[in-house]
Amino acid sequence: MSNKPGFFKRLKALELEQKKLFAIALCQRMYPNYLLFSEVCEFGDPQVLDTTLNLLWQSMYDKKLKLNIDIYLERLDLNTPEPSDFDAYGVYPAMDAAVALTSLLSALQSKVEDDITNISKLSSSTVANYIEATVEEEMEEAALDDFIFNHEVMIEEKELQSSLLDIIEDNPKLTPDFVKSLRKEIIESGVSNIGISAT
Repeated sequence: MSNKPGFFKRLKALELEQKKLFAIALCQRMYPNYLLFSEVCEFGDPQVLDTTLNLLWQSMYDKKLKLNIDIYLERLDLNTPEPSDFDAYGVYPAMDAAVALTSLLSALQSKVEDDITNISKLSSSTVANYIEATVEEEMEEAALDDFIFNHEVMIEEKELQSSLLDIIEDNPKLTPDFVKSLRKEIIESGVSNIGISAT
């Protein structure tokens, strides 16, 4: 067993910039969920999310970059799908991807650090909801919780968040090269938290 404190305790102990990077990485990973939904259901403009993500990554190493958060919050709001308007399950992970970015921008604006770390929970809940949607037989709540917790997609999500936290803890300086290589790695893996491919 690891002697390290619990995951959320470690996440909350990060510096603000480290928390921000952690959240941006998770939002990037959720982006393919929106992209696919947008293409299939012809809703929204994925470019809005993509541009917002690009600017957030850039803001990690270009300190002169000033984000006009209100404009991006407005654009994200216009491009966030309403589940009641769609029959497709994909609306939920797509909505979560837009909500995660909205939450991150709002948290940066209000400087509420807990709201930044909550994106970790939002990403995991997208995964849990996805797994629950794939269950074919009726299950009691306790059995369903166990099934979700031990599902390979949830295990992958936990492992990814854990390794992301390790990497960020090990690189407190957050150099431009480090940020750029992390971004490249996530984009090139091209797979979302529920296994949707961006290609």
